[in-house]
Amino acid sequence: MKKKYKTKFPVARIKKIMQMDEDVGKMAQATPVLISKALELFMQSLIDEACSETRSRNAKRLSVAHLKKCVLNTEQFDFLRDVVANVPDPSEKVEGDIESNSNQQDGDLSPKPERSSSVRGRGRGRGRGRGRRRKSNEESD
Repeated sequence: MKKKYKTKFPVARIKKIMQMDEDVGKMAQATPVLISKALELFMQSLIDEACSETRSRNAKRLSVAHLKKCVLNTEQFDFLRDVVANVPDPSEKVEGDIESNSNQQDGDLSPKPERSSSVRGRGRGRGRGRGRRRKSNEESD
């Protein structure tokens, strides 16, 4: 049984985006609602095509590569080709990983750049960065 989601795009935000254009004057109240519905239908067709691509590869998760393949193979999404042109193919990513590993095994001792999260030593665990604020020196005196 297929789940039916009742997702709606925010009409007020669509209206604000449309009014940011100087050429757009007054618009009918139904215009942002119709744009919202058109966006829902577009996203539904894009996701359906990407899901079928994901299933054809026997993958469990939809990835960027699946969306890229969907855009390149479906004529309906030709206008998105320039958007997905910079997305690396998964085969290129694997070759790049193998190449970087072989360089390090050959005696390349160049230091790896550290992530900012590993420098601080904080992960995404429960409750980090939430709760009571610590008192600073000025507040504690």
